[in-house]
Amino acid sequence: MKIFTAENIRSADQYTIQNEPVSSVNLMERAAQSCVDWIFSKCENHTKFAVFCGKGNNGGDGFAIARLVYLKGFDVDVFIDKANSKFSDDALINLKRLKEISGITLHDFSETDEFDFEKTVIIDALFGTGLSRNLDGIFKDLIENLNKKISPKISIDIPSGMFSDQLNAQSDVIFKADYTLTFQFWKKTFLHPETGVFAGKVVVLDIKLSQEFIDQTQTDDFVIDDDLILKIFKPRQEFVHKGTYGKSIIVGGSYGKIGAAVLATKSALRTGSGLTFVLAPDCGYEVLQTSCPEAMFIKGGENYISRIDEQENAIYGIGPGLGTEKETENALLQFLRNHQSPLVLDADALNIISQDENYLKLIPKKSIITPHPKEFDRLFGKTENSMERLDLAKKKAKELEIYIVLKDHHTQVITREDQVFYNVTGNSGLAKGGSGDILTGLITSLLAQKYSSEEAAILGVWLHGKAADLAAEKYSREAMQPTNVIDEIGNVFLYLNKKATTQL
Repeated sequence: MKIFTAENIRSADQYTIQNEPVSSVNLMERAAQSCVDWIFSKCENHTKFAVFCGKGNNGGDGFAIARLVYLKGFDVDVFIDKANSKFSDDALINLKRLKEISGITLHDFSETDEFDFEKTVIIDALFGTGLSRNLDGIFKDLIENLNKKISPKISIDIPSGMFSDQLNAQSDVIFKADYTLTFQFWKKTFLHPETGVFAGKVVVLDIKLSQEFIDQTQTDDFVIDDDLILKIFKPRQEFVHKGTYGKSIIVGGSYGKIGAAVLATKSALRTGSGLTFVLAPDCGYEVLQTSCPEAMFIKGGENYISRIDEQENAIYGIGPGLGTEKETENALLQFLRNHQSPLVLDADALNIISQDENYLKLIPKKSIITPHPKEFDRLFGKTENSMERLDLAKKKAKELEIYIVLKDHHTQVITREDQVFYNVTGNSGLAKGGSGDILTGLITSLLAQKYSSEEAAILGVWLHGKAADLAAEKYSREAMQPTNVIDEIGNVFLYLNKKATTQL
């Protein structure tokens, strides 16, 4: 799914209005109806709604939603700034329609303090994507007041006070929604931690904007969705053998950290690697051979790795539990000086490389690195926020001709061509040691199976997150373990194969 700027979204609206054709007020009605359909299906335990409307088209959405919700049989109160009667044309039309219904009461914002919000859903339709300044005055005070309410909160299109294409200042006041019902596209700021926390659970509603416009309009930002994954995924064919699906070599483990190598190896096996090896120190031999009997063991040292052997036609995933001993550092750097094929680097492999900026040049072209934010800082330098970090990642991916999997709540895959793919599967249950090791094994396995580096990174982060979502459903985000995520990889492949077969 493409991510569009606020300007592009406005252009999509206008193109749809001109070419469908549909009037702007009817397009607003379509958007409002999609919100009400969702509300009606999800809010059956609530009968009261308080809708806060601004003077622009977001407020017009709110007026239309209030009217349609009332016609569904709910109690509705609407709040506006009565001192400012200058509304957009479409908002004014919907306000007049609202006033024709005697059962809906119009309140001024100043009446919020006296209003009883018990068992009431608050709907925020104050400001949309056109906002270009931080909130002040009555709107700042209003949103601060609403944020204190314990009522369920829904924002329409974007939480009021949030910018669409850039991060807010830390001091800015933003409506804190439990759900954001957004139209047609993800907004970029939903996908960054500084602002995404205000959006709650994002629900993308299809309001049938022109597909022709969407197809023709270029962007470098995307959300990884099922459509993209099904274009990448290659169902396993008949009449094949283990050599068809490549040779993965997980390089990792050291005394006390063999578990990381186990997780990466199990993940590579579960993802379908034809042949899987683990190159680890001898202290992990019994653990690895017992826990991963399908993998073959290669001794790389005694208590930590002191050598990395080159094997023909193999894809290497290096880093889980590797350690940073001097002998390990020397072995990794020597290997990188002689190795030309793409590989996967994570964890301590990245920590070793971060010790000298010249080591970055040793990373083979088209390789995939998977840093979390602190590892990224050590590699490339500190940044002020996640968008600055993303901009720097784009610069470095292009400069080094590599792919960067920047791990976060919404992990980003940054390509050598300045494209960014945001992953929206996964959950906070992955915030546990070992989750990154699983991702390393998973991407290594996909790369060994002849997926391109870009495909392996995109499919890998999506699979990882999807498996984590299934694990969370069974065990909860609190109790789920990395091994549970590995166990769910098979169910994700069942889902993919079923979807791929259905499309035939």
